[in-house]
Amino acid sequence: VSPGCRGAQGRLAYKLLHDLFANYSSALRPVEDTDRALNVTLQVTLAQIIDMDERNQVLTSYLWVRQTWLDAHLTWDKDEYGGIDSIRIPSSYVWRPDIILYNNADEHFGGSMETNVVLRSDGRIVWDSPAITKSSCKVDVSYFPFDGQRCRLTFGSWTYNGNQIDLRNQLDTGDLRDFVENVEWEMLGMPATRNVITYGCCSEPYPDVTYTLLLRRRASFYVFNLLLPCIMVSFLAPLGFYLPADSGEKVSLGVTVLLALTVFQLLVAESMPPSESVPLIGKYYIATMTMITASTALTIFIMNVHHCGPGARPVPPWARRLILHHLARLCCVYEVGESCKSPQRAAGGRAGVGDAAAPGESPGEGRVGAEARGCPREHCLCHHEALLSNVGYIAGCFRRHRANQRRTGEWKKVAKVMDRFFMWVFFLMVFLMSVLVLGNAA
Repeated sequence: VSPGCRGAQGRLAYKLLHDLFANYSSALRPVEDTDRALNVTLQVTLAQIIDMDERNQVLTSYLWVRQTWLDAHLTWDKDEYGGIDSIRIPSSYVWRPDIILYNNADEHFGGSMETNVVLRSDGRIVWDSPAITKSSCKVDVSYFPFDGQRCRLTFGSWTYNGNQIDLRNQLDTGDLRDFVENVEWEMLGMPATRNVITYGCCSEPYPDVTYTLLLRRRASFYVFNLLLPCIMVSFLAPLGFYLPADSGEKVSLGVTVLLALTVFQLLVAESMPPSESVPLIGKYYIATMTMITASTALTIFIMNVHHCGPGARPVPPWARRLILHHLARLCCVYEVGESCKSPQRAAGGRAGVGDAAAPGESPGEGRVGAEARGCPREHCLCHHEALLSNVGYIAGCFRRHRANQRRTGEWKKVAKVMDRFFMWVFFLMVFLMSVLVLGNAA
């Protein structure tokens, strides 16, 4: 095309613009018959999910909004203007439908960008405008971090009812071809539906087009940073029962684990909306903290049993039969030199006849030694009775000492058996809770 032809095209375009808008007003709806509705077609392209604020329930997204309608006052014969079929002019020159986002949550309530429109010779206008929207989204965190969300974008006219503007969606779904993948949310789909609603303020119907964003959270970040540390910390709680009672660290371990889980619980609570719906990971934290609280209380009780002194009562027969015999064999708790397969010795069987003897010799040996030293029994009766009294006193002291030791040892073994039993019980509870959480997530 020669430069002269291009200059002619420019003059014709200027003339076309002048002729079109000589008697045009952008304030009125551009229809020949005011009783007929103007058809407006809407198509939304989702470019990016910028942010999902679960606590305030606000979705920030980047959209490309395309609106198409027919302006009956802006038509021309393209043959009269050198074959010009379309022109691009500022959108403020023409009438525009007041299509807005109904569920807008932006405090500034910003609209679309003032971009140009494409005006064709048959009066069809195509307006493409990018927009960053903040929309309200009802967030359900019941299965966090394995949750999915359904966020709606509802577009409609604010002042024109269905008898004036007939709003329709161009496609049955939003355009996702140019969608930029989000690091936290996976886009499953964006179906579009047209609704006609009669509001309480007005008797006329108002059509709208609703795009539903089907989102699924990518849970790997939360699994590695919130869930796995909680599971590993919760498995430390039953090990408090395995610590020796004399170490002095049993209660400290339970309190430390409880504080660690409290920190994790606060991290989750800061990002969740303050609603009655408790997230799945929050339920797991609460159940684990309850279990650790119970284990710490049981540890205190077992330590009290372990430190029963010589003045404690003997172990009751039912406790000796249930704990020292059955549970001890079940939990493989045994004394030094025994194993979990060796037969249990009867309680009190270690006390023999020699308990009454003095250390190093028996009463009979004392009598033989006395006779060997030349003191016959019939001539040293007073000396013999005093010796027997002293030996009996010493033997009684040893008997009481050994009985106290046996009683203290039995209570320590009761505490040790209870420690091992509750350790396996709580290990099983932690395992079942972890499986239950992962099963509900699946």
